Amino acid sequence: MKPVFDKYDLQQLIAEGEHRQQDFKFEISDARKIARSLSAFANTDGGRLLIGVKDNGRIAGVHSDEEVYMIEAAARLYCLPPVEIDMHTCSVDGKTVLIAEIPKAAEKPVQAQVAPGKYRAYVRIADENILATAVHLAVWRQKNSARGALVEYTEREQMLLDYLAGHGAITVSKYSRLARLSHKSAVEHIARFVRFGLIEICFEHHKFFYRLRTSDE
Repeated sequence: MKPVFDKYDLQQLIAEGEHRQQDFKFEISDARKIARSLSAFANTDGGRLLIGVKDNGRIAGVHSDEEVYMIEAAARLYCLPPVEIDMHTCSVDGKTVLIAEIPKAAEKPVQAQVAPGKYRAYVRIADENILATAVHLAVWRQKNSARGALVEYTEREQMLLDYLAGHGAITVSKYSRLARLSHKSAVEHIARFVRFGLIEICFEHHKFFYRLRTSDE
């Protein structure tokens, strides 16, 4: 385990609250559940878990080495591929906090085991771990492909861009109906535009949608 954090560094981290790259965990009692957090951080921008910290930022501390074992099990046994994490400790007023740092994955997706033999990929949005969509999976698959790819501007692709320019946003189902494409083909079309930075994935009110990426982003 890495050298301990300074307590003032820890207090600064806690003051940030939970966000895209940070999550508080009072305790770890389920390795599969924590694997979802590791998957979400690895598939997004990396991040850290502060274990022994309540949701309100109060330091409760960890009570045994069980949390260390559980997070290592989550990273090595319940993530596919396994996730390499850096573990640190920090003691404040006699209470120990574990800090697990998760790097951004070089190749995605990193999946979490949700049941024996069943894996799912997650992404981190604000302070939540959200199940990755078919579009996320298609973007990652396309990026991992050894073959090059072109953004085609057939009538259906142009229809997508024109619709977004006029209406602002679209869902996969809406595009599938408009372009008379199968759901799978609609996913692949949107994913290609996402991959090349023309369209962005958005999430609001627990729903995913897609819109044109502005030049400022």
